[in-house]
Amino acid sequence: MITAYYAHRLPADYDVALIRERARQRGPLWDGVPELCFKGFLLRERGRFGAVASNYSSLYLWRQDEAFRDFLVSGRYKIVTDSFGRAEIQPGFALDARRGSGRLARFAYKEERSIAMDADLTAAFAAEIEHNRATAEQPGSVAAVVSVDAQNWTFTRILLSENEPDRESAGVAYQILHLARPLLDTLPRAGDR
Repeated sequence: MITAYYAHRLPADYDVALIRERARQRGPLWDGVPELCFKGFLLRERGRFGAVASNYSSLYLWRQDEAFRDFLVSGRYKIVTDSFGRAEIQPGFALDARRGSGRLARFAYKEERSIAMDADLTAAFAAEIEHNRATAEQPGSVAAVVSVDAQNWTFTRILLSENEPDRESAGVAYQILHLARPLLDTLPRAGDR
């Protein structure tokens, strides 16, 4: 599986109601995309949930790398570039992806962790997979994913949750404006081995 994330920083005076409307209109177009586990239309709104600036982001979990390739070459990404310009897409190889018992994902949390130069990679991968499985079991968890960027040697932890950010929340919090989830329910359940 492949994760992909990109963000567009919005001007300080940008009307985020336009982003909410875009997600409302475009979100359902992704609800049946083949080989897509989920796509989150995400918003960080200045002054809300700790955000100092506004940005509009997309977060994907693709079941196969060919599906991610098809997204790029079919013109689906052109719709984004026509509106916001070309963003740097951050891809990752999913090490583990689980669905939790939560039903309505309202927030996404993204946390990046560097892998130390001298780390035992096998042990580091195992620890992240175990951490992800525990995260998926938390109350309110809709899905949890951990991926690795093997070029920059970082882990990215993703949590889709019913729960609003609080002091215990790890990572950067995003409001989920729409969650397309064609294959989310095919992911292993939290607690499955």
